[in-house]
Order: sequence, then structure tokens, then C-alpha cells
Amino acid sequence: MKLNNFKKQAGLTLIEVTLVIAVLLGLISVLFIGVGAYKEGSDRAKCILNITNAQKAVRSYQNMYEIAEGASITQGTIFGAGKMVETLPSCPSSGTYTFSSTVPAVGTAYLTCDFGSGDTAHAPTGGTAGW
Repeated sequence: MKLNNFKKQAGLTLIEVTLVIAVLLGLISVLFIGVGAYKEGSDRAKCILNITNAQKAVRSYQNMYEIAEGASITQGTIFGAGKMVETLPSCPSSGTYTFSSTVPAVGTAYLTCDFGSGDTAHAPTGGTAGW
């Protein structure tokens, strides 16, 4: 017969709890880094989409009214209520857009963004050939 009837306490030690918290904080930090990279990529994609939509609007206006390349064109002609694009686009990363004052030649963008350079630049990867 046993004389010691000690029951072992169930639970975690302070070191084990600290280790679990440290692992969870590490996983959360990796998650935040991934979310930041995703946001940068989505902002870049939205900006490029704005540029392509403006380009399509200018080409549609050019074809609709039979305007030659190099002819003068204003923002008010393309953007506004009842126009080709309802609202003036804005860069989601706080970049600024530069609009051309003429109908661009094929392969040249009507709208450009000054945000970033290299891999972070808000410009189509394949260029604008065929625009």
C-alpha cells in the first residue's frame, strides 16, 4: 500500500506559458508583414487599373469623335459626370497623376503616376505597347 497520495497538479509552468506567448507573437508579426505586402501590391494594381481605364477612355473618345493623335484634349473632356469616366482617378498610394494635354500616340500612356520606382513603380510591367 502506498503511503504517499500526492496528486500531480495539472497545468502549465510559467516558462511554458511564456514560450506559447512568444510563439504566438512571432506568428502575428509574420501575418502583419504579409498584410503590408499585400496592401502595397493591391494599391499598385489599382493604380495601374486607373491608368488603363483612362487610356481606354481617351481612345474611345478619339474613335468616337474621329480625333487625330496629337490633338489637344483636356481632363474635363474625358472625366466628369456624363463623360467617358465619371470621376477623376486618384492614386491609392498618394502618388500624383500627370495628364497629357494631347491625344497620345499608340504606345504612349495618357496618364502617368509618379509613385515609386523599380518594382514599386505604378506602371504596367509589360509597358504600354499596343495602347
